[in-house]
Amino acid sequence: MSAGAAEAPDGAGQETAAEPFDVLVFSKTAGFRHDSIEAGIEAITQLGEANDFTVTATEDSALFTEENLAQYEAVLFLSTTGDVLDDTQQTAFEGYINNGGGYVGVHAAADTEYDWEWYDGLAGALFDSHPQIQQATVNVEDHDHPATAHLGDTWERTDEWYNYRTNPRESARVLASLDESSYEGGNMDGDHPIAWCKEYEGGLAFYTGGGHTIESFAEEDFLQHLLGGIQYAAGQTDADCSVPSEDPEDPEEPEYTSIFDGTSTEGWTQAGPGEFELDAEEGTLTSVGGMGLFYYEAESYENFSLLLDWRQIGDSNSGVFLGSPVSDDPWDAVNQGYEIQIDDTDVPERTTGSVYTFQGADIEARDAALNPNGEWNTYELRVEGDHLQIFLNDVLINDFTSTEEDRSLAGHIGLQNHGDDDTVQFRDVRVAELTDTDCQH
Repeated sequence: MSAGAAEAPDGAGQETAAEPFDVLVFSKTAGFRHDSIEAGIEAITQLGEANDFTVTATEDSALFTEENLAQYEAVLFLSTTGDVLDDTQQTAFEGYINNGGGYVGVHAAADTEYDWEWYDGLAGALFDSHPQIQQATVNVEDHDHPATAHLGDTWERTDEWYNYRTNPRESARVLASLDESSYEGGNMDGDHPIAWCKEYEGGLAFYTGGGHTIESFAEEDFLQHLLGGIQYAAGQTDADCSVPSEDPEDPEEPEYTSIFDGTSTEGWTQAGPGEFELDAEEGTLTSVGGMGLFYYEAESYENFSLLLDWRQIGDSNSGVFLGSPVSDDPWDAVNQGYEIQIDDTDVPERTTGSVYTFQGADIEARDAALNPNGEWNTYELRVEGDHLQIFLNDVLINDFTSTEEDRSLAGHIGLQNHGDDDTVQFRDVRVAELTDTDCQH
């Protein structure tokens, strides 16, 4: 064992191979030669001894024949550099992959065969440049693949960090990427994959950018990373290496219908004293007098998302009512529904963002999201059965569940005009009825 070498991991916690398999480690160099190659061969050999696979190490490209390659479940390019295979050998290796063979690329395997387009596709990306050896933060993106399942969300390690000519994310599943802010010399605009896997023309491929240093092959986490990649490429473990959709289909946004568009109050009814004045030029409703309730009698709602803008003028009080009944008495809504408060000077359970008297908002989140008095704010009130979420300017500030048997969140929507000294404006009131697909609770 090399000085300081870690004991080879035995794959504990991962699906192990059903039967022994064979790996060809190829380390021919036609350019720069890494002094870590010998340590890598020794470490991979020890991994094989501990995990029931045999290792044949060679720098003889003459072994790349159809007949010879067929005996290996995976071929590992260990920091190869330059043009290492002739045309006949390339054809044999292509056939090996086409027939279900596996490829593992380590570090300078990406600094290999620049004029062989097929190999570029197999490796996933080719070397561009590198800064000096230094510590960096590796962000682990896939916790299911055996090469990264043992790692946390981040992995701090020291190596020579390659920049690549292209981004492999377009053709491979990225398992880990570099945080370019954690070191100097990254040039991939903040999206810097460093380990990935893919299915390629009938075979399986895994690449890791680690392994420049001798010390890499004494790191337990790196050895486990490499072992997982070998087992995957050899077809001994299952892993999803399909390319994620570049633009995964977002859940459809619910379709909103305007119930106050700024031009008309059709469908609305005033209960109790006071009123709301319509300013069609500004597209607003302004509270006058009170205490009353201006509610949308034309429709009642059960599972829905309500969006509206509101603006508080001075130390004013108002609210949005959910679960209002049809009634000419505003106190019926007070006693049977729930009020989402607008008032920035009361106690927490009676101030902006609260479910009035029942549950205060998250004050820290509310205050961070709240625009100053006199400026417009937006509420989204999302009701799913007995569950209510209150969003202020896209920030969740209250998450409430109704447990009152004599109250409901389902019913009509109302706007409160509180009193002579209170001026609150509303605009752009719209509702989306939620389907079972839209509902999350």
